[in-house]
Amino acid sequence: MKRIAAMLLVAGLACAPANAWFWSSPTPANYTQTKYPIVLVHGLFGFDQALGVDYFYRIPAELQKDGAKVYVAQVSAVNSSEERGEQLLRQVKEILAITGAKKVNLIGHSHGGPTIRYVASVRPDLVASATSVGGVNKGSPIADIVRKTAPSGSVSETIAAGLAKGLAGLISLASGGRDLPQDPLKALESLTTQGMAKFNSKYPEGLPSSACGEGAYEARGVRYYSWTGSSAYTNVFDPADAPLGLISLAMSESSDGLVPVCSTHLGQVIRNNYRMNHLDEINGFFGIVHLFETSPVTVYREHANRLRNAGL
Repeated sequence: MKRIAAMLLVAGLACAPANAWFWSSPTPANYTQTKYPIVLVHGLFGFDQALGVDYFYRIPAELQKDGAKVYVAQVSAVNSSEERGEQLLRQVKEILAITGAKKVNLIGHSHGGPTIRYVASVRPDLVASATSVGGVNKGSPIADIVRKTAPSGSVSETIAAGLAKGLAGLISLASGGRDLPQDPLKALESLTTQGMAKFNSKYPEGLPSSACGEGAYEARGVRYYSWTGSSAYTNVFDPADAPLGLISLAMSESSDGLVPVCSTHLGQVIRNNYRMNHLDEINGFFGIVHLFETSPVTVYREHANRLRNAGL
């Protein structure tokens, strides 16, 4: 019985938010109250909310409870960075009209990184800060492998694109974004190293000049930040660990399972070695994350406070 009880305790802790059993010091009521609204932007095959589940699990509510105004954008699950960026720009204008604010703080995960960078580059007057979380800022070797496996015009490309578009359609239906255009091939091209190199030549703000350094902290009035995880395996109870662990074997450098660490760097690098995988970065799979790492929710709250203290 004691052994069973111990196993249940471990399972319970594993499914709880990281560090949930520790008492934390109280934070001021306005701890996350930024000057400008925060807009969260999802990545590839992402959504704002689907079937009652947030893409950024628990994060909007935890930011709002101490003062932040938070909006979750919905852009195409699969499409080019520019198309997704144009969709986001329209939503940013709507948010500014609703709130009366002059700017927004953009936070994008995965493909959301290039998406927010597009908006910050073409309309810097509307953006106070752009924060990339596990962002594909220099491309992903996984996208390169997929592109080589399914060459342009091949039968394998047609099949893969059809399956991806079908999945994107289901996600769109579940999240209420049925009018958004879906184009898996444009998304794939955007995320390859070659595709991102073309994108970066047009929208270079915040990019490091070295292979794995920091970029300009501020460009054209916009503050740039980034952070990422660097572990594919984080919790034995996380169903994403096994596939991400296998995928990470295709990369020769440290990654979060999908994106190499150095590819995620943008502006001020807050930290690039959280014990998080690509989905942990959004508190995914209902908060099943590493037991002995800072909770992803806490990381977002700390960043909101960072923006607040910077007058953003």
